[in-house]
Amino acid sequence: MSLLGGIRPPIAALSVLLLTLAGLTAFQLGRIDKGAVAPAVLTSQKYFAEDGAISLRASLDESITDIGRTASLVGAGEPLSPDAVLDKLGNVYQKWRGTAVLEIKSGRLEAQRGENLPLTALDLSTLNGPDGLAPRMVRLESGEVRLLTLGLLSWPGRPQQLLVASSSLKVPGVSLGKDRAIAVLDVSGHVLGSSGVGSGEREQKQLAAFAATTAEKAKRHPLQSKEPGSGGFPGVSGSLLGDSAAGRRAVAGYAKLSGPTPGVPTDASALGLSVVTFVSATEQRSAVGDSFFWIAAAGALLALGALAVALLVVTVQRPLLQLFLESRRIGRGDLSRPVTLPKYGEAARIGAALDRLRQQLLGEPGPPADGPRPGRRGRIGTRALVAACAALLVVWSAPLLLTLNRAGASVKVPQTVVDDQRERTDTLADRVRRALNEGHADLTSVASVLTAKATPAELTAVLERTRSEHGRYESLYVLKADGTVLARAGGKPHHSGAKTASTPTVTVTDIGNEPLITEYAEASALGGAVVVGELRIDFINALLKRPGMGEVRVVDAKHRVVGSSNGYRAFTELANDDLEALVKSANQKSGKGPGARSNVLRHGGTFIAAAAPMTGGGVAQPLGWTVVSLQPAKGLEIAAYTAQNRTVLAGLLGLTGAVACLGWLHIVVVRPLRTLADRAEAVADGDRRTVLYPTHHDEVGAVTRSLETIRQQLQEQRKRDAGAGPGRDPGRTAPAGRN
Repeated sequence: MSLLGGIRPPIAALSVLLLTLAGLTAFQLGRIDKGAVAPAVLTSQKYFAEDGAISLRASLDESITDIGRTASLVGAGEPLSPDAVLDKLGNVYQKWRGTAVLEIKSGRLEAQRGENLPLTALDLSTLNGPDGLAPRMVRLESGEVRLLTLGLLSWPGRPQQLLVASSSLKVPGVSLGKDRAIAVLDVSGHVLGSSGVGSGEREQKQLAAFAATTAEKAKRHPLQSKEPGSGGFPGVSGSLLGDSAAGRRAVAGYAKLSGPTPGVPTDASALGLSVVTFVSATEQRSAVGDSFFWIAAAGALLALGALAVALLVVTVQRPLLQLFLESRRIGRGDLSRPVTLPKYGEAARIGAALDRLRQQLLGEPGPPADGPRPGRRGRIGTRALVAACAALLVVWSAPLLLTLNRAGASVKVPQTVVDDQRERTDTLADRVRRALNEGHADLTSVASVLTAKATPAELTAVLERTRSEHGRYESLYVLKADGTVLARAGGKPHHSGAKTASTPTVTVTDIGNEPLITEYAEASALGGAVVVGELRIDFINALLKRPGMGEVRVVDAKHRVVGSSNGYRAFTELANDDLEALVKSANQKSGKGPGARSNVLRHGGTFIAAAAPMTGGGVAQPLGWTVVSLQPAKGLEIAAYTAQNRTVLAGLLGLTGAVACLGWLHIVVVRPLRTLADRAEAVADGDRRTVLYPTHHDEVGAVTRSLETIRQQLQEQRKRDAGAGPGRDPGRTAPAGRN
């Protein structure tokens, strides 16, 4: 018989599955979690470090691009003195600690602004190599580290010059909040810059321990540092547990700088830097669930499972095996004793038909064709028995799926997670503000190099180069004082008319299906013309997409949605009174003053909400935008939700196992058995022409083959009786029943 066919394998598989599930329920799902802090806190620290790494990488790449693009734009125009170059750079950007211009051939310092740069660390002879203009990290005598960013200034007929900018290595735009520290590490784990780290011995020792562990873990391949298919941050990241003191434990997150596209490095990610951030969290040694509940659930499963398996064995398996033996005996010609009849179901019908066939083989008269048929002593069939077994298993699975261990509205969310939601939302608000300010600075840089002698084709070339270097623009164009477009790159301009003195530097308008964000920079050399950049709204939306924050939206001063990490309709209301109140609280000018706020909302579920206004200055400040985030608490690794998820998992496993095994039993046994019962009764009623074919090579198939043998014997017997002539006993002329 087939190894996977027959009555035994489905029942055996069901028994093994129920035993396994009972053990899993008692010893794995109900295992007490002795972790010092909630897993949600650890995951939140990992996300926090990833935010810092993204912010640092974006800032460094932006600075590197700005220096290279500025040098390219200045070099494309008329020759300027070194001081004029630095003045133009300083008027547009104010983010470097120092800038300088060197003559490459002689190494002479031509001009300098800001702090003294460690120019002696530059080897000018390597500038023509493959990494000649790559950024360099230099350690000062004071122990501080500076990142030197380089750009090449070149005019025909003049010696080549090197534009150098110096910046410190600290994570910009990351809101630390209370009791949090952050540090930037090199490949070896040395601290290059830090913020929020106390001067005490314990804090320094803890930072050194985290730095050493981070440097070791950062050496791994990103695909080996996380679960397959987990997605999210493309680089190496994770969380760490530190020392414990007075019921609080240091919890850290780390992330290595990585490009936005997996496997594609940038100038900043090639530096091999990592970010580590840590905070002190309250220890919570609590069980994930009630151990007694899981033991009781496992015991109930064993009891109900044993009853279901016993019902299948007694009412389905044994009668079928007995029927198999009886059919083989009758088929071999052993007709001496009656067939032992099962009590109910299709097996009883087949057994009764076998006994009638045995009588017909003996030549005994059977019941009349229109009389009652033995073997139909009840309406309980095999399907009903299998359904009863399924009901027993559903009795265990359904409460786990629907009612037990439900996490109610009073779920306690760790305060550290609530604080992290606030700080991460504040960080996103700063990222959006910086992105808008950087966009305007880029336009100002372009406007500063445009001259009245430039032709429209030359202006278009400058705009095309700027748009290719920065993916934030949908279109770039030069707008003359009379409102006509002098040159453009990208999509069709949406601006109508000239820019007036009252027009803000950054405007937001509705163009039908999405917001239009437009930035202006005056080009004084073109007689009142302005350089206009229309930003892609997808660029703003992409900044908001961060794991572990739920849905993030940007709302304007009227609390209308301007951008979102998920689908949205532009300029619609928040439609949530709690979020509206949170946004108002974050922007209030009394009491605590404007600033990021967070809260746990419990209407329609438990949510962690935060709102952060865009503060910090720049051209984006007057917009009055606020970043709002809403994270469902059920998606976090909190004890109550963990217990609920495990309970649902146990119910799903039980239901899936019951459906799979009992469905298997129905396909290979129950359905063929019902068909066989009809065919057996037809043969017993006198059908000698229809051949019986087995569906499977199992017990039901064996009974079918035996019935086919009996049918052939009866057919031969009928031929012999017909050839014996009229002198034969009338009782043996033909089997009883219809022909």
